[in-house]
Amino acid sequence: MRESSIIKRSKVTKLTYCALLIALSAIGSMIKIQGSIAFDSMPGFFAALFLGPVYGAVVAGIGHFLTATLSGFWLTIPMHIIVALEMALFGYIFGIVYKKINGIIASMIAIILNGPVAALIAVPTSLILGLPLRGWSLFYAVIIPLTVASAANVVLAFMLYKVLQKRIG
Repeated sequence: MRESSIIKRSKVTKLTYCALLIALSAIGSMIKIQGSIAFDSMPGFFAALFLGPVYGAVVAGIGHFLTATLSGFWLTIPMHIIVALEMALFGYIFGIVYKKINGIIASMIAIILNGPVAALIAVPTSLILGLPLRGWSLFYAVIIPLTVASAANVVLAFMLYKVLQKRIG
């Protein structure tokens, strides 16, 4: 698959787009679904396609941290640092799988990672950190909204990228 002309531009241009997408993550973080679950990861997933997996990781990780900040770190700062690192990893994986396989498989993997897998990771992590809402209670509280938000963020990012790809070339 041929890369768009924007992808081939300088690092300064990519960093500028990255900063704009981080700002969009901050805006998306204000559209809450539950707690710190919001529309903050769409720019990160989009960045993984538009700018590359590393930029997607940066935008997704910082995007979650902005959401957590604006939500008051309701799961504690250590837990949100872990989630931000997860988001960075999931954004990176999304970009890599898209490049190596295709967008549908990448989207399915990203939704599963950012939804059920992230909720499962929260079970032992919340127990170790001693959160008030922890273990399987936390899992059951977040699994549905997290998976729905994940699907919405990933699908929107993929669709936006496809539209721009057709227009830009």
